[in-house]
Amino acid sequence: MTLKETNDMTTATEGMKVSADTLTILKNFSTINSNILIKPGSVLTTISPIKNIMSECTIEEEFDTEIGIWDLNKFLGTVSLFKSPRFHFGDTSVMISDDSSSASVTYHYSEPKLLSTVNKKVDMPDSVLSITMSTDILNELQRASSVLGVSDLAIKGSGGEVLLTVLDKQDKSTNDFSVEVEGTFDADAEFCFFFKMENLKMLPGEYTANITDRGVSEFVSTTHDLRYWIALEADSSYKGN
Repeated sequence: MTLKETNDMTTATEGMKVSADTLTILKNFSTINSNILIKPGSVLTTISPIKNIMSECTIEEEFDTEIGIWDLNKFLGTVSLFKSPRFHFGDTSVMISDDSSSASVTYHYSEPKLLSTVNKKVDMPDSVLSITMSTDILNELQRASSVLGVSDLAIKGSGGEVLLTVLDKQDKSTNDFSVEVEGTFDADAEFCFFFKMENLKMLPGEYTANITDRGVSEFVSTTHDLRYWIALEADSSYKGN
């Protein structure tokens, strides 16, 4: 699902409408971490329990209170009970009502200290490789990983070419799938950056992948204010000037 640029907010007394796009972002974030702390403002952030994936998205709504949700999937499931949900945010809970019925639910916040929170911005080192990963390429990699039963992604560079390969790096006898992409990098460099396919939890879309030789990468949406920081595997390598 793509993100749309709409504005569907109401006054505080009437409650607040949260767009389908924002709910989609929250659903995506639930695959990174099952809990979330929504801070005042219009920026949502999440970080995985082992801190190897982090994401940030600027949304169209602006929250004026801190909202702690322990089980994000359960919260989104609660929201799905309503055809046209409206949110009345309080200090300790949110009441969800429905424009089309008299039904309502009161959902209590979790203590912020119990939640995984992003406390500082990522200080990205300079990238040594930048490539565009289209929706089609990402879909092909995911399908190939599933069909071949392999879980690693290698981004290899040599001789001025870049190959994306899904494989099992522990078993060289397994089948693999490769696709060549264009990129910006030192033409004399040789590198092999490894990722776990399960860590590529981006919302479907096109991304610019900026990869460093310091163990971190940044996937930036080309159409929306959305980005993911994903750790490289420890056996990644880079040789360049």
